[in-house]
Amino acid sequence: MDNVDARPGPPSGAQWTIAADGHEAVVVEVGGGLRAYRAGGVDYVDGYAEDELCVGGAGQVLAPWPNRIRDGRYTFAEVTRQLHLSEPDRHTALHGLVCWLPWQLITKTAEEVVVGCTLFPHPGYPWSLVLRTRWAVGADGLRVTHQVTNASAEPAPFGLGVHPYLRLPDTVVDDLTLHLPARSRLLVDGRLLPIGAAKVAGGEYDFTKPRRIGPVVLDTAFGDLDRDPSGGSAVRLSNQDGSEGVTLWADAAFGWWQLFSGDTLAEPRYRRSVAVEPMTCPPDAFRSGRDLIVLAPAETWQASWGIRPGQEPAGPGPEGR
Repeated sequence: MDNVDARPGPPSGAQWTIAADGHEAVVVEVGGGLRAYRAGGVDYVDGYAEDELCVGGAGQVLAPWPNRIRDGRYTFAEVTRQLHLSEPDRHTALHGLVCWLPWQLITKTAEEVVVGCTLFPHPGYPWSLVLRTRWAVGADGLRVTHQVTNASAEPAPFGLGVHPYLRLPDTVVDDLTLHLPARSRLLVDGRLLPIGAAKVAGGEYDFTKPRRIGPVVLDTAFGDLDRDPSGGSAVRLSNQDGSEGVTLWADAAFGWWQLFSGDTLAEPRYRRSVAVEPMTCPPDAFRSGRDLIVLAPAETWQASWGIRPGQEPAGPGPEGR
C-alpha cells in the first residue's frame, strides 16, 4: 500500500491565496470559503488564522440552504424529508450541507481561483448538485460568482447564502455606522426561527439611512430591499467620521440580508465584527417555500456578490464589474 502522509495540516485544508492591485484573499479547501480578505494591508474580513478551525461560520458558503430549517423537516414534491440536526440545541438543520466538505481546485491564476464541490445525495436531501465558485480580486475589491447545477433527474429545492464577517480597524460593533437598505425584518422565536415580519420604519432596526449600531443586537433577517437599477443591493459599514468604510454588494439573485453582531460568540470575537450575509431566501424557506429556488434537471443557477473597501457610499455593485 502507498504511504500516507499523516503530518497535520491546516484545519481548513489547502490554502489558495490570490492578489492584485493591493487586494489579497485566501480561499480554503474545507467548505470552499473565504478565510481572509485585506486591501492595502487592512483586514476587512474577520476570518481566522491558518492554524484555526473556522469559527461561527466565518466566510462559509451556505448551500443548498442558508440559515435554519425548523426540526430539519420539510416537504417537497409531496414527500417529507428529515435532515440531520446540525444545530441540536435549537433542533434545527443549519446552513446547508457543503460548509465542511472538501472543495477541489479547478483553476488558479495570480488574481483568481475557481473551486468546486459535488454534493452527492443525502437521505434528507436526495439530489446531487455540482457547485463552482470563482473568487477574484482586483482594483474594485473582491468579486465572487457562484454557479450551481442540478445533476439529478428530478427538480431540486435550493437556496444559497454566504457568511463573511466585516470589520473596520480600531472600531468595535457599537461604534460602526450601518446602512442597510431593507424595509422589513423577520420576527423570530426562541430558536431563531421566523414567526412573522415587521416593518423597520422608525424603530431600532431601521438602518435605511446610515446610523450608529450602538447596543442593538443583530441576529436578524431583513427583506423588502431597496434595490439599485440592476436589481441588486448593498450593505455598508463605516466608522463615525466616514474615513474608513466597507461595502458588501449582491446582485438581484439575493433578496435577503442576515446580519449578526456576534453577541453569542466568545471573546475575543464577541461584537468584534458584523456578519453581513446575502441570502437568496429567508430562514426556513424549505418549509415556507418563500423565495425557494427549484432547479430543473441540468439547470445551472448563477449569482455574484463582492466586497468593496473605501469611502464611497453604498450603491450598485455588480454593474460594470
